[in-house]
Amino acid sequence: MSYIEEIPCFEVLSSVVFIIEGAVEEARNPQAIASHLDSCLACRSEVAHEQEMHSLLQEVLRRTCDEKAPADLQQSIHEALLRQVSGVGVTEVVTQFSMTEISIEIDEFGNVEHREVQIEQTHVQHFLDEEK
Repeated sequence: MSYIEEIPCFEVLSSVVFIIEGAVEEARNPQAIASHLDSCLACRSEVAHEQEMHSLLQEVLRRTCDEKAPADLQQSIHEALLRQVSGVGVTEVVTQFSMTEISIEIDEFGNVEHREVQIEQTHVQHFLDEEK
């Protein structure tokens, strides 16, 4: 049988990001963390709270970053573009989306770690002009 080192609460809570991301094995002492969470209600509650907040944030991001214009709006834009174009051809609609995600983490020693991720997406839609 192997010995699992006991660790204090602050050490477990400093690994909460690994825990909520499902990457506890990347933390310094994953077996000790799991053992501590089994026996410490306060840490288990804090991790559950952090997981809930993480899930809520992910859901908000999913809702706000994945919107589509209603079909009638797309159709009215298409018709307006057709009125501007003379002759038969192709109308091109380009939609560009850009988002910067910034995360700031502060460890138990007060060190600040800053990460920035740039997300960009371009969608090109072609419409055949059939009215003329």
